[in-house]
Amino acid sequence: MIEKRWIHALEFTSEQQQAAGQLAESLKVSPSLATLLVQRGIHDFEQSRNFFRPEIKHLHDPFLMMNMDLAVQRLSSAITSGEKILIYGDYDVDGTTSVALFYGFLKKIYNNIDYYIPDRYEEGYGVSWHSIEWAQQNGFKLIVTLDCGIKSVDKVSAAAEYGIDFIICDHHRPGNELPAAVAVLDPKREDCLYPYKELTGCGVGFKLLQAFCIREDIDLEILFDFLDLLVVSIASDIVPITGENRVFAYYGLKKLNASPRVGLKALIQIAGMTGELDITNVVFGLGPRINAAGRIKHAREAVKLLLSEVEEEAFDFAQEINKHNSERRLFDTSITEQALSMIENDTWFSEAKSTVLYKEDWHKGVIGIVASRCIEKYYRPTIILTQSHGKAAGSARSIPGFDVYEAIEECADLLEQYGGHTFAAGLTLPIHNIEAFKSRFNDIVSSRMLPDQLVPVINIDMLLAIETITLKFYNVLRQMGPFGPGNMTPIFESRNVTLVGTPSLMKEKHIKFDVKQNSSQTFTAVGFGLAQFYPDIANGRPFSICYCLEENNFRDKKTLQLSLKDIKLH
Repeated sequence: MIEKRWIHALEFTSEQQQAAGQLAESLKVSPSLATLLVQRGIHDFEQSRNFFRPEIKHLHDPFLMMNMDLAVQRLSSAITSGEKILIYGDYDVDGTTSVALFYGFLKKIYNNIDYYIPDRYEEGYGVSWHSIEWAQQNGFKLIVTLDCGIKSVDKVSAAAEYGIDFIICDHHRPGNELPAAVAVLDPKREDCLYPYKELTGCGVGFKLLQAFCIREDIDLEILFDFLDLLVVSIASDIVPITGENRVFAYYGLKKLNASPRVGLKALIQIAGMTGELDITNVVFGLGPRINAAGRIKHAREAVKLLLSEVEEEAFDFAQEINKHNSERRLFDTSITEQALSMIENDTWFSEAKSTVLYKEDWHKGVIGIVASRCIEKYYRPTIILTQSHGKAAGSARSIPGFDVYEAIEECADLLEQYGGHTFAAGLTLPIHNIEAFKSRFNDIVSSRMLPDQLVPVINIDMLLAIETITLKFYNVLRQMGPFGPGNMTPIFESRNVTLVGTPSLMKEKHIKFDVKQNSSQTFTAVGFGLAQFYPDIANGRPFSICYCLEENNFRDKKTLQLSLKDIKLH
């Protein structure tokens, strides 16, 4: 277990202290809660109201996005002319929810459409040559890509020779050259002045449909009915839940909890998820199951589920996808064990600042998950490679503060293809280049990584006296959600706490005990994966804790408990 660094939020300036005091007074909340708001950039009553009560009217004008006029014009003309339209999406959660949202909405007003998801193993990421041929053979005149396409320069040009136009909706970083599409919608374009840059691929597709509804005078409520799909993409793609994403997530969760579409409802039931769903539930409960379809079989199955309108059919689809997820877990566990063993038994890794592993028979569908598992244990940028069509195909994952996409880009001459984000990327390279890539990638990481960055960090929002924790405190805290990147669940530290009674172990991995501080009330604390602290705590060694607050609902009795993130022994 790697020891973690606890980093506290910076001390407030006098202006911030003043703002927190005024907020506490105007909102009638405790100074601690007002401090949390100021930490999140909320300084006055008006900002607080917008934060606690996001409104649809806070969404930006979609026509502020570069090329939006052109995209809407082309989509409208295709529908008016009766052209055949193909909705094309990637095979992950963002891609499949994008296709389900875009196709599901358009299908309500136009029939001459179909959707296409590339096969992860036969076609790979993004727009494939096979899909261009298929579109030409089936008479499509317009392809709308979602969550991909920004680097498909050659494919878009080839399609133009067939008389096929493209509208690209993407949120990945563009390369040096943009595809010659009719419209390229991507907030990360350097020449795009759209105010919010962190939309998912599904979010960009939503903005196109929002603009289309405005131009064609279609009731936007019809589009807003698809927000349950959009929040699944936002949660699963781990994008910041700020700005427009916060509005989408807020209303998407309302929809997901009140009246989810038939397919999502079936998946929620199959997953055994009860109670109110939040971003975390979506990330760990729904996302992996939707992803499993493309990892184990074909992502088209996920789209069929998300578009289902008949409960019995949706339940069958959900059961099938759940089976795929169980298979995925078996692959994940087995390959992770092999990967960790390779790291432990190779002396090269004892000095390395990165991990690059290759094994030709690893399942391509789970290598990204395995990379994340390796980071959990060794905490350094990690790339897992396997063989695919005679090449090495891989997934990269990073740690906070290190841009893995940028590092991969510096190895471009060794690669055939790459793309992605700061924290996650994909790449393909000739097998004979693996050793050269491994060495150069590690040199890049070593030259940029500070020693402190290789130690996991827990960012603590504030010191909190346990006696200040009340149900009212928690209820206000909960309204600060949806929580996620950019607005993380607050983490508190309480020092020199006292054990009450005897701690217990759960499955030899987790710890549970009652705790108090001075004369405070007693709270139950649960620490998943923190069993190593059991002997010291049981023997009465003094300690401090950092934790999130959560509500435990057992036999219809709700109590507050502390969800431990770490323990520090004194």
